[in-house]
Amino acid sequence: MNKSNLLRFINKYSLGGEIKSVKWTSNGQKLSTRFISGDKSLVGSVVVDNFNDVEASEVGVYNTPQLVSLLSILGEDVDFGLQKMGDKFVSVDMKDSQHGTNTKYMLSDLSVIPTPPELKNLPSTFELELKIDRYFIDTFISGKGALPDTDTFTIIAKDNNAKVVIGFSNVATNRVTIPVECEEFSDTEPISFNANMFANILQANKECEKAVLKVSSDGLATISFNIDDYKSDYFLVATQQVT
Repeated sequence: MNKSNLLRFINKYSLGGEIKSVKWTSNGQKLSTRFISGDKSLVGSVVVDNFNDVEASEVGVYNTPQLVSLLSILGEDVDFGLQKMGDKFVSVDMKDSQHGTNTKYMLSDLSVIPTPPELKNLPSTFELELKIDRYFIDTFISGKGALPDTDTFTIIAKDNNAKVVIGFSNVATNRVTIPVECEEFSDTEPISFNANMFANILQANKECEKAVLKVSSDGLATISFNIDDYKSDYFLVATQQVT
């Protein structure tokens, strides 16, 4: 197994350590997971095709950061094997193909892994579709880094112009304002989302050249990335309106 390919999958769901506990599902050719954040503000999924390094299985990864730490000890070429006890997978044995160093990660019972809800009753339309390009991704990540204590970003669409504001408030505040082009536009009330989570989503998919952020006035935003064999989908629930 190429370690970087697995870490790329992990990074797209763990989002900088925000998501720790997930179920991995493999059919021997495709590896996937669905996840939900602890505060339930984010639901998402990641699928990687043409991935035959994990045998057909469903396994519980309770502590993703611990798994990443054990992987980091090893070189780029890793022998990755699932170990069973009875009919359950209980551990992952990983071995550095070049030097022979090995690590073991204990899997968890699937009953202790949070189960994301099925996405039903999605908005029939998304009034806004914002173009996300490399400039926006880099600028949003840098803007959030410049305002580390700012928890929300706000989408403002009015008079045929749309902008994303990190740190928006009706009173004077430090903020970053990024104009964005739209594929679909409608005047809407300002709507705010978790800035930390969105910055982590962009960071995990930074190699993407373009995407579309769809926003509904019902309080939901969604963005998808298709990069090589990796497909990532994220659904963000709006936060309480800032003042």
